[in-house]
Parts: sequence; structure tokens; C-alpha cells
Amino acid sequence: MLKHRGFPGRLPGSDFQFVIRRANLKKGGATKIIRRERFKDRKHIDRVADEAFMAALWRQFGEEPFERGNLDAGRLSWLFGREVVPAEDPFDPASYYAMLRIDVKRAEAAFPKVFAKDAEEAFFFDEEDDDDWEED
Repeated sequence: MLKHRGFPGRLPGSDFQFVIRRANLKKGGATKIIRRERFKDRKHIDRVADEAFMAALWRQFGEEPFERGNLDAGRLSWLFGREVVPAEDPFDPASYYAMLRIDVKRAEAAFPKVFAKDAEEAFFFDEEDDDDWEED
């Protein structure tokens, strides 16, 4: 499982995780990525977490395809099928090696603050989550 160095571990000041620390070997591998519906009545903090996760994805990968690796399946599932789409065919949603990419047009429409010219200053990430973990 690829560990994305420099990717924030969580939304600062919350329990919303963005990455996992180790592969799930005991329960049959990676958690399957599914498309979760985002209803209009979702809590504000849930929407903030989605926006911060998209900002982290954009900052880390841009328009380039990326490997799922240690990115949290639950957090990816909130964006999957809309702003984050498969970058390969066939796509295995239960693989740590699955390739994804950002659908820039849909992501810009859903998260305009992330793609604004002054967006870099709008999102702050907790550097203490950036520590080098040992490879499993």
C-alpha cells in the first residue's frame, strides 16, 4: 500500500481522517470505495471535511491520476463518482492500487473555494500529521 507522504492525516481539530496508517490485512484487504449520497441537509462540518479533503487531493495530485494507497475509503466515498472518478478500466474499488483522478470540471463546480486563485491561503493543514511512518 502506497503511503502518500505530505498528505494531511485528518481535518485539523476534528476526528475526520483523511488517511489510514496501515493496510487492512486481517479483514480481507482494502475497504471498498462506494458512492455515498451527499444530501443538502448534511452537517456543516461534514461539508467542511469534504472541501478540505478535495483541497488536499488537488494540492497533492492536481489533474494527474493517483493511486488510492492509504487514502481513507470513507472519505473518498463522499466524493467518488462525482469529483473523484476511476482512472482505469476495469476499476477495482477494493484495491489499494486502484487508480483515481479528479474530475476537474465537477470538482470546481462543487468546491469553488478550492480552485479559487487565492485558495492556497484558505486551507491550512496540520503538519504534525505529516510524520514519517514506518512501512508495513
